[in-house]
Amino acid sequence: MNKNIEEFKKRIKQKKVKIAVVGLGYVGLPLAIEFAKKNFPVLGIELDNDRLGHIKKKKSYISDVATEDLKKVILAGKFSASADFRPLKNIDIIIICVPTPLKRKYHPNISYIKQAVRAIARHIKKGSLVILESTTYPGTTHEVILPLFEKQNLKANKDFYLAFSPERIDPGNERYPVNKIPKVVGGVSKESTDLAVAVYSNIIDKVVPVSSATVAEATKLLENTFRLINIGLIDEIAMMCHKMNIDIWEVIEAAKTKPFGFMPFYPSSGCGGHCIPKDPLYLYWKAKKFGFKSRFIKLASDITNYMPEYVIERVIDLLKHNTQYKIQNTKILIIGVTYKKDIKDLRKSPPLDIIEILQKRKINVAYHDPLIPYLKIGNINLKSVALNAGTLKKFDCAIIATDHSKVPYNFLRKNAKLIFDTRNVYKKIKDKKITRL
Repeated sequence: MNKNIEEFKKRIKQKKVKIAVVGLGYVGLPLAIEFAKKNFPVLGIELDNDRLGHIKKKKSYISDVATEDLKKVILAGKFSASADFRPLKNIDIIIICVPTPLKRKYHPNISYIKQAVRAIARHIKKGSLVILESTTYPGTTHEVILPLFEKQNLKANKDFYLAFSPERIDPGNERYPVNKIPKVVGGVSKESTDLAVAVYSNIIDKVVPVSSATVAEATKLLENTFRLINIGLIDEIAMMCHKMNIDIWEVIEAAKTKPFGFMPFYPSSGCGGHCIPKDPLYLYWKAKKFGFKSRFIKLASDITNYMPEYVIERVIDLLKHNTQYKIQNTKILIIGVTYKKDIKDLRKSPPLDIIEILQKRKINVAYHDPLIPYLKIGNINLKSVALNAGTLKKFDCAIIATDHSKVPYNFLRKNAKLIFDTRNVYKKIKDKKITRL
């Protein structure tokens, strides 16, 4: 056994292993390209035809992967992609990076993981290492994935090795690209952990082994639960400060001067992205299986989910005090619809919730976003409007939901009737037409 492990590690070090990444989204594609840039032959497996089409054209569809880098590794013969699982029979290391959404508010959906594992189990090469990166509840690797392989008469530590390593991608964060973010790894056995460490050490500056896959799974959920709870806390404090006529933004700036015991979080129109809104609910769901109800997680989730509604209530109140308010005649412009500044990502974006709520209330709503030319999601079917003086005069209020760098904020201030700023864009400007969250 040890001899086989040492041989496997030696081949990894010599880059004589082939790697497959299943799922080429915001996590999978940057990871695949990073391995390919280090001269590992990498196969991407992706079922989405649009993504495969982009790769065929050698064009990146992920902000963290430059088209030039994608093109370079393809032309070098280090990266290719398809929807076919059969080539896995020649692959040594398989990394799973598929989505893990929620079925409904508090229930995990790991169907994509199960689908991928079943396909992998049918074609896996004997002695391969499988690593799950998709965020999930503690116990998934041991309780779900391991049995799926065993149903195919595959034995752990003999026919395959299995580990979990949580993704920590932060889209658009140039300070912390893939290789600069420490990697936590935990296997279903010591051998699996050692192999996973050997793999990631080729592309990651610091790899952190833990005692089990379950600990690694819980680590990811702790990280994102910490963020959700603090975001929920600052959102609640912001609502409280508004009632007390206190500037929450000034309070935060003052508090962050403390060099210890405080970390600044900022209020906004809600909590978006691929991780924070849903990942803690995986932990909440799992804890309930053990008879434990996490009140912090549920409360924080409820508060952040309420923020789009709260923003609208503030805007309606603002309009009532500034105009001859008639709800059926009101026109509102949303500035920025992505969940994060300067990132072309709409996943769980709170501005979309704002638009949907306004539409349900029969309030006229439009949006401007320099990164999103049109929206066709659910009941939303809109095109981004141009920001010019004539257009802005048609709207009763502009809501700054996402503070993209390319928005002309001075022009907006001069020409908009009213502005509700959820991102503190105008923190140094005093203007009666501007109200901050």
